[in-house]
Amino acid sequence: MTRFRRTATAAAALAFTAAATAVLGFAGPASAHVTVNPKEATQGGYARVAFRVPNESDSASTVKLEVVLPENAPVGSVSTMPVPGWTVATEKRKVDPPIEVHGSQLTEAVSKITWTASGDAGVKPGQFQEFPVSLGPLPQVDSMVFKTLQTYSDGNISRWIDEPVPGAEEPEHPAPVLTLAAAAAPAGSATPTAAVASPDDDDDDDGNGLAVGLGVAGLVAGLAGLALGGLAFARTRREPVTKA
Repeated sequence: MTRFRRTATAAAALAFTAAATAVLGFAGPASAHVTVNPKEATQGGYARVAFRVPNESDSASTVKLEVVLPENAPVGSVSTMPVPGWTVATEKRKVDPPIEVHGSQLTEAVSKITWTASGDAGVKPGQFQEFPVSLGPLPQVDSMVFKTLQTYSDGNISRWIDEPVPGAEEPEHPAPVLTLAAAAAPAGSATPTAAVASPDDDDDDDGNGLAVGLGVAGLVAGLAGLALGGLAFARTRREPVTKA
């Protein structure tokens, strides 16, 4: 009996392990990719974002990062933060219509940012690096897609250029996406609406007015009765009493 229980227990454990292995085998680990952080900003405002670059290679370092700004969402002001050991260069393109920034009309916008590692400053295997950028004013669009190329020291290039498709699974090589929310309306901008009295409100007002009127009339009548009673009492005291 004991041997049977041990055999059943071992069989159950083996079956569970096989099922778990099958499920996990189909799932597989998710690969790391270049992302933009934070992932959300506000239309019309300025944002400080960072392109986070993990190194997926086991033997090579990341030595170059190229970020392409979307053509359908040009930004007037783009500035980078120094990253130790890396040089940065920007490319521009003509935009039509011009971009208005603080009252000025700009006919050019940054189209691409390239970071290149100097010496031994590349992103080593098992590490990641962030590349900060300031952007603004952000365009009036729902999102900005930054197609990105990640170059390794062995010459391999990871192309993070696949755009997301609503309702579909994440693509194999997704591009970093910055979601833009509409700016909140300023306080007091809503147009006040006039209150409209309903027929029920009129009825309530009439009922309340009638009740008040009746109360005042009753109070006046009570005071008049009290006054007449006092006069009668005073007159009775002044008249002589007639003896029988």
